[in-house]
Amino acid sequence: MAALSPTDVVDVLDADKQVEKRAAWEAFEFALLGDGNVEVTNGSHGDAGNHTYTVHVESGIPSHCTCPAWEYQPGVCKHMVAVAIREPVLEAATEDQQVRADGGTAALEEFGTDDRNDDRPEDCDCGEWNDGLGLCCWPCYREGFEEPNPHAAGDGQ
Repeated sequence: MAALSPTDVVDVLDADKQVEKRAAWEAFEFALLGDGNVEVTNGSHGDAGNHTYTVHVESGIPSHCTCPAWEYQPGVCKHMVAVAIREPVLEAATEDQQVRADGGTAALEEFGTDDRNDDRPEDCDCGEWNDGLGLCCWPCYREGFEEPNPHAAGDGQ
């Protein structure tokens, strides 16, 4: 199954509309700190240094923030939603957390081209029919994939 979309993550967070609007239009800046932590600075304030907080992302979903709103108000804060709606930031914070059981990091390159387990549906029908079109088959599209299965072309999978 594909990762959650930013819209799905916002639905999981269950933010109110005002928080969503502020997260969308305020001038946020982001810096990856590692271990799923993202520094979020609100540049909309004249004193941005006093409006810098850390949002932690756990399994692709912002889980907590160091801001006073998260600590004292019910529901998620605008910083968490700001991370959630900016897909490159959310993906980078999520990918930053991939670790192995031995404490090392897992790199996709180490699996090689024979690793065909990319969560494609069993009835994947990507192949020569869509060669050069960049379209995936219906079973893959239904599961949220937007690109054809790179391992299916020409091998009947």
